[in-house]
Amino acid sequence: MTRKAYLYFVLTFLCGVIAGAAGLFVYAWYSGHWVRRSGHPDPQRIVRRLTQELDLTADQTQQLTEIINDSFQKHRALDQQVGEEYRAVRNETRGRIRKILNPAQQTKFDELVRRFEHKGPPGPLGPPP
Repeated sequence: MTRKAYLYFVLTFLCGVIAGAAGLFVYAWYSGHWVRRSGHPDPQRIVRRLTQELDLTADQTQQLTEIINDSFQKHRALDQQVGEEYRAVRNETRGRIRKILNPAQQTKFDELVRRFEHKGPPGPLGPPP
């Protein structure tokens, strides 16, 4: 009898894991979390969403597309400018930190920095391109 109870417990647990994973997948897929790998929103997705949500006409959709594309060009230029300044400050800070560490700590610090840059967000706050 106890084997059946354990089996039911394990099966119930596995069903919960599968249901949770399916729910996470559906949420991430439809919310766009797996679509935007770059960390920046997709302009076409924004236009589609606003067109659908606001019931825009074809003329309004065209105007919205132009506005969004113009805005994204400005954002990219700003990201590039700020990103260069951010990287300079970040590199200076890392150099100052390395100066206070002994050789073993420097090795560990360099590994931490390498892992951070590998996992960090793209753009001015993340690793340099």
